[in-house]
Amino acid sequence: MAKTLRAKYDGIVAFWKNKITSASMEGFNNKIGWLNRQAYGYRDLQYFKLKIFDLPKMQIVKSL
Repeated sequence: MAKTLRAKYDGIVAFWKNKITSASMEGFNNKIGWLNRQAYGYRDLQYFKLKIFDLPKMQIVKSL
C-alpha cells in the first residue's frame, strides 16, 4: 500500500490543494464510449461529432 501511495502522491496532494476531480470528465468519456457502441452504422464522422456535442442534453436510460 505504501508503494501505491508513493506512486500516486502528486495526484493526492493536488486533489487536497485544489479540490478538483476528473469525475465529470470520466463520466462524459463513458457517455462517448456508450454512444460509440450504439453508433454502429453511422456513415458520417461529422454526424458522430454532432451527437457527441448533443450528449449533455440527452438522457440515457438503461433498459433492463
